[in-house]
Amino acid sequence: MEIQYWADIACPYCYMGITQLQRALKELKIADQTPLKFMSFQLDPTLSTTTDLSMTEYYAKTHQLTKQEAATQIQKIDQLAADIDLPIKMENAIPVNTLAAHRLIKYIESLNDQALLNKAVKRLYQLYFNDNESITDYEALTVAMNEIGLPVADVKKVLESNQYEDEVRKNERRAFMIGMQSAPLFVINNKYSITGAQPYEVFLEALKKVKNTTK
Repeated sequence: MEIQYWADIACPYCYMGITQLQRALKELKIADQTPLKFMSFQLDPTLSTTTDLSMTEYYAKTHQLTKQEAATQIQKIDQLAADIDLPIKMENAIPVNTLAAHRLIKYIESLNDQALLNKAVKRLYQLYFNDNESITDYEALTVAMNEIGLPVADVKKVLESNQYEDEVRKNERRAFMIGMQSAPLFVINNKYSITGAQPYEVFLEALKKVKNTTK
């Protein structure tokens, strides 16, 4: 079984979705032999690398809400994550461009180490939603990647260039070609798809069906 999933580091539903998928894979005891290919998809590629806007202000602006309505929606998202034992602090996240994080993921993907890739993706989500660091802060990104075992010099070399941007854009063009409009999207064996941050049970049942049909 092979799984591709389109996601953005700034997407809470993507974080919830991949967490639920990985839990389902572990439950079925197929996590170690199931490659997870991260496909880049920036929810807002127009974002700057710096901002004076809070997440609440940005969310209100992009969803045509009042600040109070936006704050309420963000609290609901935090609660959805908490309900699956994935505490986040979205209200404190910094709404900036995620391209640097995507480029790092593509670099790590090139190392052909699935376990390291999974750790990197998880750590980047934590950096954004828990540590509430700017995902464009090269120092914060370097420290976070070094924590999971990547050499500082290698991380800096990628960040201080435009390496792997082509790979990110190829993923996004592929998303456009298949008609994808929002994230996350999970595609199993290039045939079965699951959209959104579905409940754990949905992932589990879908994986069971695919597993049974590919025996």
